[in-house]
Amino acid sequence: MSSDASIIVLSFQIALVATGVTLPVGMLIAWLLARKQFHGKFALDVFVSLPLALPPVVVGYALLWLVGTHSWFGSLGESVFGSTLAFTWIAAALAAAVVSLPLVVRSFTAALAGVDPRLEVAARGLGSGSFRTFFTITLPLAYRGVIAGALLGFVRALSEFGATIVVAGNIPGRTQTIPAAIFTRISAGDSDAAWRLTIVSILLGVMALATHNWLLKLSSTVSRDSSEVG
Repeated sequence: MSSDASIIVLSFQIALVATGVTLPVGMLIAWLLARKQFHGKFALDVFVSLPLALPPVVVGYALLWLVGTHSWFGSLGESVFGSTLAFTWIAAALAAAVVSLPLVVRSFTAALAGVDPRLEVAARGLGSGSFRTFFTITLPLAYRGVIAGALLGFVRALSEFGATIVVAGNIPGRTQTIPAAIFTRISAGDSDAAWRLTIVSILLGVMALATHNWLLKLSSTVSRDSSEVG
């Protein structure tokens, strides 16, 4: 059971770091997609969404090439940290972030699109700058969708397996997450241990998705009520 606890803690650590990375990046991309018109917008959307269309092992292999010994980024990491980022928990968090980013961006884009741009224009007309308008008008109105997107990204990061096992491996105590541990225990014929982690995974997923759906329902109800009042 202590081994199960360490696996769960490491999985949470990786998922939290991945979510922390995707939140600002996802918000910036979502804001560009929802509020700006520019050349390359379609290309940006396709590039960000690509991990949804690719097998996770392909994403993992691309990341392994990116952070491996022979890449510029890998060489930089080796000079700074003394070793490449490949086959570390940081690589696992990077893989989880890349795979979950499309879901976060889509959720954030929908949340921002639901905010009336005229409110932002009015705020800027009253002298509010772009950053202040975003943090005092846009984000408070879109926060339920943003929280829902963050939860969805966290769940996806927590359940990531294919990309993670390629770029980070399945090293007990270092990079072995809940999905990798389940795979290992199934392969070893330890069905009891596999079922314990499977149940934990299901419970975590159900709680996060239930919260996600509740926030989305609450957000749509508030938007409908606001429209009726208007």
